[in-house]
Amino acid sequence: MSEVSLEKQAGKRQRGPVASLQRFFKAHGWGYAFIIPSMLAFIIFILIPVIWAFVISFQSYSFTLFWNGKWAGFNNYINAFTTSSGIFGAAIRNTLYYTVITVTANILIALILASLIQGRSKGWRTFFLAAYYLPAVTSVVIIAITWRWIYNSEYGFLNYLLGLVHIAPVRWLSDPNIVLNSITLSTVLTIPATGVVLFNAAMGSIPPEFYEAAKLDGAGALRRWWHITLPLIKPTTLYLVVLYTIASFEVFEKVFVMVPAGVGDGSQVIVTQIYQNGFQQFRYGIASAQAFVLFLMIASVALVQFRFFKSDVEY
Repeated sequence: MSEVSLEKQAGKRQRGPVASLQRFFKAHGWGYAFIIPSMLAFIIFILIPVIWAFVISFQSYSFTLFWNGKWAGFNNYINAFTTSSGIFGAAIRNTLYYTVITVTANILIALILASLIQGRSKGWRTFFLAAYYLPAVTSVVIIAITWRWIYNSEYGFLNYLLGLVHIAPVRWLSDPNIVLNSITLSTVLTIPATGVVLFNAAMGSIPPEFYEAAKLDGAGALRRWWHITLPLIKPTTLYLVVLYTIASFEVFEKVFVMVPAGVGDGSQVIVTQIYQNGFQQFRYGIASAQAFVLFLMIASVALVQFRFFKSDVEY
């Protein structure tokens, strides 16, 4: 083989990967160009701050114009549980209590309402879904302010109703023994709009042949709901359980608006502790450590939920 042909083959081998890369960007370049702004925003405003917070959680750090962090190891994680007389431990217990009750109530309420709506005509389904979804477009702050007025111990609507039956006013938001229950109740009584809509969509996608076959076998409405509907909407249930769990673990606005000054340990949740340490007491290391404790709790609970609710159902 001549030297000229060898040089041509070598040139082709060198140009091969480059040419393939050029063809790839020519075919798919516009797609990547469209997602670059979102990726840059994600990296700058989410990924980098999260990594930076993780670094700060191992340092003694205070906010100045210049870097002044000193390595502290796991001291911040230890101090998160030992400083402030163990308030963070109480905040974790309160958050778990709030999460268990609100997630369970939201799933059950959404499931029942979606099942009732599913049996109605198309026009009624549209009406009820729109009506139930209205709270989802309302600001959490507005809802919290409304509940703060309802719970007011002097002129609140709830105490007014109790007064009609000659029951003494209750300090709903100032009694440390019931303040957490009051906040939890306000969440339970707010219609879980997202759950209603998603459950209704999942039920509507189940093939009607399944229900017809069950009817022929003599299964009643309750048995069809228990043995057909519930198993087949398991993927949607998993999504909603994880979604509501994350939202409950991160509850802050409602607590901060309804009880701005706090009521001892009774109204403390994890995020209020992070806020107080980070933005009121400027203990950024401890606040970052508490934030990653919250992340580990959410991740652990989510893994358990995925194992419990996982399903191979396809329809």
